[in-house]
Amino acid sequence: MNLIGLIVMKIDKERAKNHQYRISEKTLWLIAIFGGAVGTTAGMQLFRHKTKHMPFKWGFPLLAAAEIILLGYFYSL
Repeated sequence: MNLIGLIVMKIDKERAKNHQYRISEKTLWLIAIFGGAVGTTAGMQLFRHKTKHMPFKWGFPLLAAAEIILLGYFYSL
């Protein structure tokens, strides 16, 4: 999911540059929530995409941190 999140952020950034039909914010959030938060956060920073939108600027990194903590917890069991 993280690879998908990274790729989707790149695709959406390219579409934004070319004034094309965009990927919905709802879709971006769903990818992040269902395990792609690290990838969407990396894509946001790497491609400078959605960095001025406060819900994305704070929400994706918080979800990524929660994802990392949960993965660490489950792997330590």
